[in-house]
Amino acid sequence: MLSLGPVAFAAPWLLLALPALPVLWWLLRVTPPAPRRIAFPALRLLRDLPLAQETPARTPWWLLLLRMAAAALLILGLAQPVLGPGVGGAAGQGMLLLAVDDGWAAAADWPARMAAAGGALDRAGREGRRAALLATAPAETGDPPRVLGPMPAEDLRARLAALRPKPWAPDRAAALAAFQAWRGGNPGALSTLLVSDGVEHGDTAAGPFQAALAEAGGLTVARAEASPVRLLPPPIAEADRLRLRVQQAPLPTATEAVVLARTGDGRAIAQASVALPAGATEGEGVLELPVELRNQVVRLEIEGETGAGGVALLDERFRRRPVGLLPPQEESADAPLIGDLFYLDRALAPFVELRRGPLDRLLARPIAVLALADRPVAEGAEREALTRWVERGGTLIRFAGPRIAERPDPLLPVPLRAERQLGGSLSWEQPQRLAPFPENSPFLGLPVPEEVTVERQVLAEPSSRLTERTWARLGDGTPLVTAESRGQGRVVLFHVTANAEWSNLPLSGLFVQMLRRIVALSAGIQGNEGDAPLAPLEVLDGFGRLGAAPPAAAPVAASAIETTVPSPRNPPGWYGTPGQRDRDDAANAAYRRALNLGGAIPGPRAAPPPPPGAALLAIGGVPAERDLGPWLLAAALLLLAADLVIGLVLRGLLALPRLARAGAVALALLAAAPAQAQRAPAAESDPALATRLAYVVTGDSSIDETQRMGLVGLSDFVNRRTAAALADPAAVTPGQDDLSLFPLLYWVVTPDAPQPEPQAVTALNDFMRHGGIILFDTRDEGSGEGFAAGARPALRRVTRDLAIPPLAPLSEDHVLKRSFYLLPDLPGRFAGGQVWVARDQDRANDSVSPVILGGHDWAAAWAVDARGNNPFAVIPGGTRQRSLAYRFGVNLVMYALTGNYKGDQVHVPAILERLGN
Repeated sequence: MLSLGPVAFAAPWLLLALPALPVLWWLLRVTPPAPRRIAFPALRLLRDLPLAQETPARTPWWLLLLRMAAAALLILGLAQPVLGPGVGGAAGQGMLLLAVDDGWAAAADWPARMAAAGGALDRAGREGRRAALLATAPAETGDPPRVLGPMPAEDLRARLAALRPKPWAPDRAAALAAFQAWRGGNPGALSTLLVSDGVEHGDTAAGPFQAALAEAGGLTVARAEASPVRLLPPPIAEADRLRLRVQQAPLPTATEAVVLARTGDGRAIAQASVALPAGATEGEGVLELPVELRNQVVRLEIEGETGAGGVALLDERFRRRPVGLLPPQEESADAPLIGDLFYLDRALAPFVELRRGPLDRLLARPIAVLALADRPVAEGAEREALTRWVERGGTLIRFAGPRIAERPDPLLPVPLRAERQLGGSLSWEQPQRLAPFPENSPFLGLPVPEEVTVERQVLAEPSSRLTERTWARLGDGTPLVTAESRGQGRVVLFHVTANAEWSNLPLSGLFVQMLRRIVALSAGIQGNEGDAPLAPLEVLDGFGRLGAAPPAAAPVAASAIETTVPSPRNPPGWYGTPGQRDRDDAANAAYRRALNLGGAIPGPRAAPPPPPGAALLAIGGVPAERDLGPWLLAAALLLLAADLVIGLVLRGLLALPRLARAGAVALALLAAAPAQAQRAPAAESDPALATRLAYVVTGDSSIDETQRMGLVGLSDFVNRRTAAALADPAAVTPGQDDLSLFPLLYWVVTPDAPQPEPQAVTALNDFMRHGGIILFDTRDEGSGEGFAAGARPALRRVTRDLAIPPLAPLSEDHVLKRSFYLLPDLPGRFAGGQVWVARDQDRANDSVSPVILGGHDWAAAWAVDARGNNPFAVIPGGTRQRSLAYRFGVNLVMYALTGNYKGDQVHVPAILERLGN
């Protein structure tokens, strides 16, 4: 191999042909002259022609230089030139050792690390040197690090390409032992390239490992100096937010990390910025989300960084379940120390979202648990609503009291017999303490304080199933907490009051722990995990991607999952019981426990500097090798092709005018193509030449972008599912743009929306009068209640001067529910709530409603980003809800384009009957 500055030649012997270029000069300097065209005369005239000696013309000097350049390029290309050959650890004599840190900290810039190692290996291969590979992290099988080789560099290239970062830290002590054992059997000259992650990893072997490599021969340390190594520990769950932390090795400049919150299907629904000042090792930020969205988050990750260190999985410990409180008397519910809800509020508030209000309002939104403090459930609509809610999966917690003892109802886990109190007819001599929790209880494993006593309780009727329904007992065996499954939900009864009137249980920490386990059980979590082993279900690889657990992965005790250090035996990921693999994503997030890399390892600290005499190479600072051979050969072929054309012209076999005309035609065709391409988009952008939907500009860039993405997604869905052909949506401003070109306007009413100007009112009224439809969206209906506070007053302000007909709730047989799909309801991002349209009795415009009013945030449900993903989560969620939202959009477009056409079809039987009469 021959190196000339930044260029090396793998076949330098071919350069010996360069001195032969003068011979080529001599051979190529003659060009046959072009033949002369002479009219053939009579034979007798040939006698008079002079016999002149013809000599060949000389080749023009510029053509000769062109041929010499083509020959030189051909020789250089065949010599296999390489620009920027391998540097650093690849230089030297003897064997090459590639030592690569392949732990979690190396994943962020793994391609650059492999490029540095691959460049050194390529140079060793060209020089005919043997090579070996040492990966410092334990293998997935649990085997300690070992040295592969020595072997030919070409054979080691496949081993290097198969190397991947591991989701645990490297073991440099084991790597040092493996190197020393290998070195004992492989003496001789050695040069080493250490591709380091630059992190100490909490051990003391980093310095001795580098020193041993330097002592064995030339050492070059390649690491990313400017790229920070970051670690994302699990967040801290607070009452109204998640407190985020990002750790990194100190940097001389301030940086910022962006943490994304993702749902089970990979959609990012929120982000938070974390500032890291110069020299800081940790930064903090907050992530605030409504409880419906927060409970869908199963993964946090640092934006733009790949690796298990930048991922935190969120299990049930980080969720806030919505819990509703229903007291017997609202005015005294929160009275300090004696109120029915005083202790419940303080016990539940730190880890759930508490809601209060009438039962119908509480059940209008998704809710996990309802707590009734000494409140009998009256027969009628309230009892029926509660029964349906429980059977669909709700958890009802009830507390006894004088009212329950006097008027028990069917929504109790066991029949009640009588009330027992200290000193009463069914009394005991001393207050009773709690017995240990039974095996079938979710409270199993909780310590029972000696100071917790009960002075009064309601008794359960003895029955054969009382034992299996009992979750907690007193010392005399009488039930304290009973429960019964009802459909998909359950009813739980505390046989004492929710305040300290009958027992001091509400004053204890045990009360808080019991409520937390019941709330967790409402999502399907087994409350009595204890030390049960949790098997690995899905684990993270080195790049932070979830996949199947390797064969060496072993279960983790539930009580130790927060302190377990990730390793080949316990990789980070989801742990639980094998049967949970078949559940859907939402259920999995609740049933499984997360083992996070950042939960049990120290924050990253900079590794010690390289030993004296070692060279330091910045990863990514040296350009990758480039093989110049193909480029030089291509240039030689182009020059030879040019020589061929020039030779044909000089010999008269190719006329210049014809060549010039062909070139002019080709240039004209090339110039015409862009002009035609520009005319096509111009035609498509004209609303008069294509059917398109439109949205009203609100002035809020984020809302306007959501409207645009929503109508883009809807237009694409309509084009794929129907015969309609919708172009890209348009943004319009009433009063400035011509609205008559659009069949439908989508208008998000923001809380600060101003009253339209008179010219805008005139344009909107004219639009509706001539068949246009306006869809007003307040984004505050059903599960979105409270998301856009102030939208309703803004709606009244916006529509004050508009000619809107009387509206009525959308009926079950309205055309909007059957213009294309048969739909039971019309959800958007939010489900529930009412949709309003013009009364059917209003026959103006053939009974087509010019206004449709709702608050379901349909645009967010339809929205599609540049990658084809849905950027906004639907609430309460599910594929069916988004599918129904898209189908409503199709029905809406069909309604806007065809009016009541499908309505006539629906009434065909009545029309035929009328014609028959």
